Amino acid sequence: MEIVLDAHPRTTRSGRTPAVDRRPVAARERFAAYVAHELRSPLAAQRALLELALSDASADVDAWREVGRDALRACRQQERLLDSCLALARSREGLLRREPVDLAAIAAEAVRAHDAGGLEGVVLLGEARTSGDPDLVERLVANLVSNAIRHNIDGGRIEIATRADSGRAVLSVGNTGPRIPAGELGRLFQPFQRLAATPRSFDDGVGLGLAIVAAIADAHCAVVSARARSGGGLAIDVAFPALD
Repeated sequence: MEIVLDAHPRTTRSGRTPAVDRRPVAARERFAAYVAHELRSPLAAQRALLELALSDASADVDAWREVGRDALRACRQQERLLDSCLALARSREGLLRREPVDLAAIAAEAVRAHDAGGLEGVVLLGEARTSGDPDLVERLVANLVSNAIRHNIDGGRIEIATRADSGRAVLSVGNTGPRIPAGELGRLFQPFQRLAATPRSFDDGVGLGLAIVAAIADAHCAVVSARARSGGGLAIDVAFPALD
């Protein structure tokens, strides 16, 4: 199964762009509801931890330290969620800056910055230059690499490549991993969606990684293609317009 995410409007034979009702107000309200829902879990966890500790008159310093560690973990989860929401909102606003971007260099840095945790890495970085916001492109690449590592299997493999192809600068990220059921692939690029399978890392994301990838790609007029591998795992290509 393969999907191609390309949100850019196409012109009709008459040369007119078909009208698209995006319902921006409803979309913002739905997104705000998603964020509020996701924030409730870590907030509820912190409240339960504190109430339990306060109800225990015999709680000692060690017990309170454990509560503090758990509360700190929940705070970090909230921070990741808010950072991801800000990145997603920024990418949906369009590009505020545009300059030459070297996909190969950004991919190489992403590989260095991530701990693959014993996974085999196959990295083939050919020349691939586009233009856009370097910070957003870095986030896109980092999210794909992180996703490939997190949703993998012990002793598995990640594959990262860049290349120029038919006027496009293409980034490819693939991995081994659990099989993706039919019908699951498309929703992975929607906010707050996760596979039912347990990720390799228990430090799970917030379900925004691939949604941010899709939004940043859209802001750069790039096309995202995703394919579920027959043996398990996911292969994603992001094709940017090549830099003239």
